[in-house]
Amino acid sequence: MANQTRLEDPILARKLSYIQTQLQRLLRLDFLNVGDMRQLSVSLVLQMAPGYREVYRNYLLLMKGLSIQSDLFRLSMKDLAQLYEYWCFLKIHDLLSRKYELLKQDIIKVNRTGIFVTLDKSQKAKMVYRNPRNGEIFSLYYNTLPSGEETPTIAQRPDNVLTLKKNDSDAEYKYIFDAKYRLNPAYEDTPYRRTYGTPGPEESDINTMHRYRDAIVYSEASGSELERSMFGAYVLFPYHDEEQFQEHKFYKSIELINVGAFPFLPNSTGLMEAFLDEIIMDSPEKAYERSTRPRGTKDYYENKLGGKNVLVGSLREVKQLDEALRDKFYHVPLANITDHKLLTQLEYVALYQSKKKFEARREIGIHWYGRIVDWRVLRRGEITERPARPGTEEQLYVKFTIGEWIKRNKPIVPGGRGIYTLLYTSKYMFNRALEIAELKLETEEDLRKWREQRRLGPVKVKLDHDQVDLASRVLGIESQGGHEM
Repeated sequence: MANQTRLEDPILARKLSYIQTQLQRLLRLDFLNVGDMRQLSVSLVLQMAPGYREVYRNYLLLMKGLSIQSDLFRLSMKDLAQLYEYWCFLKIHDLLSRKYELLKQDIIKVNRTGIFVTLDKSQKAKMVYRNPRNGEIFSLYYNTLPSGEETPTIAQRPDNVLTLKKNDSDAEYKYIFDAKYRLNPAYEDTPYRRTYGTPGPEESDINTMHRYRDAIVYSEASGSELERSMFGAYVLFPYHDEEQFQEHKFYKSIELINVGAFPFLPNSTGLMEAFLDEIIMDSPEKAYERSTRPRGTKDYYENKLGGKNVLVGSLREVKQLDEALRDKFYHVPLANITDHKLLTQLEYVALYQSKKKFEARREIGIHWYGRIVDWRVLRRGEITERPARPGTEEQLYVKFTIGEWIKRNKPIVPGGRGIYTLLYTSKYMFNRALEIAELKLETEEDLRKWREQRRLGPVKVKLDHDQVDLASRVLGIESQGGHEM
């Protein structure tokens, strides 16, 4: 064994020698001999400059540790309700942050003295998220009301308020989730058991939700008009059996009047998570329908949708568009307006540019509209802005005088459809339509289906005719994926 020799691998020996040389060279460099860091000079470069800012923040995270403000860890038995309130807010944030992008938060803050978590009854917090599916921004508030909210009578301060801003809607839809660390066990032979059958929140807590929803109102900048702004209010209470609670009256009431309760514990968050996803993806119409509407609302909206105050007229040739824009008018044969009463309620004229006539301009669909300042019934020969076709001089026409033509930011495209002569629609639909077939939607039910489908992606409205003004009914509302409503 003493005479045994080892074979040497020359390639491996050269690699080891090279690595050893490189390590020796690095060890001789000055930047590694920094010694102990006893002090870090704070400058604007460290605090503001990209790269340096991140290094400085990580330095604070490593060196300063975690400091939790407001005695959060000093909890006694009487603080369990407050601890549950903290947990509810943080758990709602956790459920939201799994599916939606967190844009801003002010709970965890870092400064030169350390990391601070500010969450107590004297503090306010706000989390801001973005829905990656449609870009909508929404916020979760803790212990405060969104700006503009007020209580003209007694001050109200719910625990958590979720504020949703929907695309194509100026309104904000707000929902209260109030943590109540109370459970009625529904013991045998108790009034609660006889009324509700299973454990649930206290009746007084449900009454508080009614008060929140009715007492908190929104005021515009002028302050002249107040509107009820809370669309729903719900109790979060400690109970584990979600399946059983779905039969409870206070869960079923959510669908009926948008006031009720959710069981909410670490292993019982399914009902709450599903509901959050549902209201975030709601269309503005469905969000509105969740609230209890005043009596007469249906008639009001039937009048609103039925009030066809926009005339969409087709153009015979490209030159007609130039003349209409130049002289601020539009004319149409009186015979094409079958119901003359419509003339008294028309407020706008829009111009439809067909693909056949305007494709060379690369401008098709509805681009221009304007408010009507006057209209008159004239013989065609009296409309001098545009020469009459031979034989039409004595025909009756309606001449609309336009105050100013306005170009839409986004045109209403044909989408494979056209307008033969005239189409009537409401300004409400005209402002929201992306394709001309959508201007044919006339009922509240069709509108709701269309808006819900469009939030999930492109939508096609199926009609019984290629010319929208000649179509008599809506056959279906179909998403790009082929799902029909």
